[in-house]
Amino acid sequence: MRVVIQENYDKMCKWAASHIAARINAHAADRPFVLGLPTGSSPLGVYAELARMNRAGEVSFGNVVTFNMDEYLGLPREHEQSYWHFMWSNFFDHIDIPRNNVNILDGMAADPEAECARYEAKIAACGGIDLFMGGIGVDGHLAFNEPFTSLTSRTGVRALTTDTRIVNSRFFENDPEKVPAKALSVGIGTVMDAREVLILINGHNKARALAASVEGGVSQKWTCSALQMHPAAIIACDEPACGELTVDTYKYFLDIEREERL
Repeated sequence: MRVVIQENYDKMCKWAASHIAARINAHAADRPFVLGLPTGSSPLGVYAELARMNRAGEVSFGNVVTFNMDEYLGLPREHEQSYWHFMWSNFFDHIDIPRNNVNILDGMAADPEAECARYEAKIAACGGIDLFMGGIGVDGHLAFNEPFTSLTSRTGVRALTTDTRIVNSRFFENDPEKVPAKALSVGIGTVMDAREVLILINGHNKARALAASVEGGVSQKWTCSALQMHPAAIIACDEPACGELTVDTYKYFLDIEREERL
């Protein structure tokens, strides 16, 4: 596992965007680059920087296929809090990606379980995900894989905890009851199948989750800890998120990344 520590959120986002762009640019043109994407506040700066790079001609999404991590169950795509709406408003409308290359779970599917199985099958048909970018919650959940979700889980219907609904209520008039109680989400196993995983962790409120991801044991309590078993996992974080790391761990990753640049 790599842990790339940046001074602040903006620098973290620029590093992550540059890394993703470099992977896309280095990818052979014989098949699309398959990119997994999250929603939430953490990736907003990355999306803004990737859009800037696209406008500047530094990266193209013309040969990129995307799969989003999750979607609320029961929200139509036109709803302003749907993740379909989030992705088009904050990213896809600002880059040159072909519309047919975008894949987002359908929260209004008549058969949600069948929709999840279809999604897994389409990922496989595309040759698997080359890079999966994600963020984590304060309790370490990855996508909507809440604490104690199986670390081998696949895309499926997830019940959301009260804590998650309270946190997300800021987007629903601060009313947790207006937050959907369930969502469709890729599984931990789905994410772990990606050839590379890049997780964004920023802010002091995520410090315990970062420590659990890096220093804790692998546990269903902290689904983010599964990253320790991935052969090509990267955590990009800012200084405020490092508050719960031991001094030796913090210095170790700074030293390793410094050596990488030499």
